Amino acid sequence: MVKLKINNQEIEAAEGSTILEAARANNIHIPTLCYLKDLTGTGACRVCQVEVKGARNLCAACIYPISEGMEVYTNSKKALDARRGVVELMLSNHSKNCLQCIRNNNCELQRLAAQVGVREDAFKGEKTKPTFDDASEGIVRDTSKCVLCGRCVSACEKIQGLGVLNYINRGFKTSVGPVFDLSLKDVNCMQCGQCVNVCPVGALHEKETIHEVIEALNDPSKHVIVQTAPAIRAALGEEFGMPIGTKVTGKMVTALKLCGFDRVYDTDYGADLTIMEEGNEFLHRIKKGGVLPMITSCSPGWVNYCEREYPDLLDHLSSCKSPHMMFGAILKSYYAEVKGIDPKDIYVVSIMPCVAKKGEINKKENVHDGMQDVDAVLTTRECARLIRMFGIDFADLKDSEFDQDMFGEYSGAGVIFGTSGGVMEAALRTVADILENKELKNIEYKAVRGVEGLKEATLEIAGMEIHVAVAHSMKIAKPLLDDIRNGVSKYHFIEIMGCPGGCINGGGMPYVSADVRNSGFNYKAKRAAALYAEDEELPVRKSHENKQIQALYENYLGEPNSEKAHHLLHTTYNKRERF
Repeated sequence: MVKLKINNQEIEAAEGSTILEAARANNIHIPTLCYLKDLTGTGACRVCQVEVKGARNLCAACIYPISEGMEVYTNSKKALDARRGVVELMLSNHSKNCLQCIRNNNCELQRLAAQVGVREDAFKGEKTKPTFDDASEGIVRDTSKCVLCGRCVSACEKIQGLGVLNYINRGFKTSVGPVFDLSLKDVNCMQCGQCVNVCPVGALHEKETIHEVIEALNDPSKHVIVQTAPAIRAALGEEFGMPIGTKVTGKMVTALKLCGFDRVYDTDYGADLTIMEEGNEFLHRIKKGGVLPMITSCSPGWVNYCEREYPDLLDHLSSCKSPHMMFGAILKSYYAEVKGIDPKDIYVVSIMPCVAKKGEINKKENVHDGMQDVDAVLTTRECARLIRMFGIDFADLKDSEFDQDMFGEYSGAGVIFGTSGGVMEAALRTVADILENKELKNIEYKAVRGVEGLKEATLEIAGMEIHVAVAHSMKIAKPLLDDIRNGVSKYHFIEIMGCPGGCINGGGMPYVSADVRNSGFNYKAKRAAALYAEDEELPVRKSHENKQIQALYENYLGEPNSEKAHHLLHTTYNKRERF
């Protein structure tokens, strides 16, 4: 431990700590903007400047190491003036249309300006020429809002290993974007949205489709159905001031019914359907000598990545559509037939934790009988905005249940789809029962759980050794993919999710403030815990035991992987050109 003084207060901190880390460990607040724990540490913005006794200049607390006997002043006049000057300079080159900005009232620059006491434009003049890019299907880039903090650059490189975003030009002309300032649609962006999650301002955000949904809700000729992904219930409450990890399933359903949707269903039903198809596809590959390892296909961000970076491995992907796409296909076929509704009059809205799903619904491979399976995707954040637009007091809502006709039942296996390892565990619960030809009681595969790092397990099922792995984010997945490419993979089944932690940390989930991220609080684990808790509470915890899923096969699909099931529920993949 190292002894030092901060603001004349004697403290101790671990050797090798920065001033910022030492201060926070001792409940001393130093404002930051560019800094994110374990992601950035460049001192780029200089907002965290402090005065160190004996130093010639002010020091950036996020990168300056502590030393024995050091004396630091975080709030000296010199430090405060410099900090305010930095923020004033940022604002001088910033589009200040705050009332129209998607991040209004949830903007780190707004909060910082208030904190340091910036009340007027100190500097006026020319601004850097901006780029507005809304050509991609999921992400909008507006450099007029960018503060050059570099968070998105680090996220793309350190989380996904892609490096799609970087600094362009120098000096006053500096901006952040893809090479040659191209559109995100023209480079190898996987549309995961992790850059959006870490952006402190409105420079990166999801492309909104709220008003298209409102238009459908007000069209009397449309039968509008909404489905919600499992991860949404574990995070939507955060948008309304509830603690991270609060499960709000019942309130969410009530809110969506008040919005006027004709049916409110749970994508967990679609997840159970996915397991029936994917689990049996895996069994077929195991028994018939198919391409192994089989890799999950639920994450469209991961699929985008594979089509661009590893097109030679596309045969390893499960041919199953993702759960919400499967559900959409069933709603526009079986549901339409039973209810006597023209499929073209059914408008399906998916509430998803994911930005990449906005593009997934438009892929030509996912269109059947001339129709999209899903018509619109709203992120969790957009869902909250919709609820606010309708003047609904979310916190005071009573709980209600999903509509129960035809698709109201779902299993605990479907719920845990929302967290890393959940798809694998759900599949194993069904695959093990089928291989063992009996109902197994031990159904919790905890070796594949967790929101950090690579997870792997070797399972003994029906006398077979089955090797499985779970990876979330491309930086973790890449070594597994390289092993497959090189013919040395030991695995039979691999789950890959595009976002670290899985859907509970998707690119469309509620923003987690830098203060929370930097505190070390494991928000991903907290959200995941809400899903595992619901799994444990449910009477049915295996997808194949869902009686409404059984009825779907008996009355319509026949059996898993049947010709009709393949027509509606499976897809194909294509090599896409890299930039």
